[in-house]
Amino acid sequence: MKKTFNFIAIIFVISSIFLACGQNEHDVKEANSPFNNPYYSRTDTNHLFVSNVEWKKVLSADLYAVSRLKDTERPFTGKYWEFNQKGTYYCAACGNELFQSDSKFSSECGWPSFFEQKNKKSIVFKADNSHGMLRSEALCGRCDSHLGHLFDDGPEPTGKRYCMNSIALDFVPLSVLQTIDNSMHLDTIVLGGGCYWCVEAVYEELKGVISVESGFSGGWIANPTYKQVCSGTTNHAEVVRIIYNPSLTNLNEILKVFFTVHDPTTLNRQGADVGTQYRSVIFYANENQKNIANELILELNKAKVYSNPIITKLEKLKTFYLADKEHQDYYLNNSEESYCKMVIQPKLEKFEKVFKERIK
Repeated sequence: MKKTFNFIAIIFVISSIFLACGQNEHDVKEANSPFNNPYYSRTDTNHLFVSNVEWKKVLSADLYAVSRLKDTERPFTGKYWEFNQKGTYYCAACGNELFQSDSKFSSECGWPSFFEQKNKKSIVFKADNSHGMLRSEALCGRCDSHLGHLFDDGPEPTGKRYCMNSIALDFVPLSVLQTIDNSMHLDTIVLGGGCYWCVEAVYEELKGVISVESGFSGGWIANPTYKQVCSGTTNHAEVVRIIYNPSLTNLNEILKVFFTVHDPTTLNRQGADVGTQYRSVIFYANENQKNIANELILELNKAKVYSNPIITKLEKLKTFYLADKEHQDYYLNNSEESYCKMVIQPKLEKFEKVFKERIK
């Protein structure tokens, strides 16, 4: 899932960790680390238009040669070639999230290799006819830095091999990322408002939301499959788990978005999606969340915002089951599909119109 973090908080936490533990060569780079790079932002995906003159001021000579001049490091020399720690790989120039460690594999080519990128926008490609060869050059989707090349000789399920220069990557261990998350006093709420692809797409645009994950809650069996939930026999609702930073947004705002982008007055139905899995429901984690949700529902009903009463259920959260990987970031990865254009896009447009000041 994509994440948004306060830049100053990251600097403080990362600095504290490294000062306390000592700098390990696999944990942090030196001057070319994205954490020291003024252009770095962990989840700001706005395209960067930075001149090579400016890049030269902030990148090391070796990184500049690879990322801006398209140089290639010698095989079997990069520090991530045989590196197997759990964590996330970022663009060493701008900090854009590129790969998860579970997509890395041993290709014996001499360069770190991956079979899948973070999402369709994290890496872009263009034809490379240099050196008498026809190849597909891989570039950072945010800053256009040269990363390596893409080949069609990788393992399943993609069959792709992203052959990357180690120096073009920066790695942050999973333990460090978890420490950052824990230090920020984040909060979580689980909501069901119809198809989780629709709800997920909206909250990924809201300022203060750290991550949005699609899954299932409220049913009778453990670890249900998507097919089982769609059958309507498990009583699970399609839901999203929203992790947010209370200093940047709050539950009241999150619930106002919730009641804006779906119809809370229809029983077990959102448009053409019919069944208990599409019910309107708020799974609260504590009494405070329950009270906030209940007060807002009473307020909306009193103001007759809808022509019919709100029937959204308030249920105590017991277990959240994460949906399969192909159901995560669905709109981001499939925006050209007809369902995305016909069903999800109108909800996004409504959200962007009503909450235009709160879009990331």
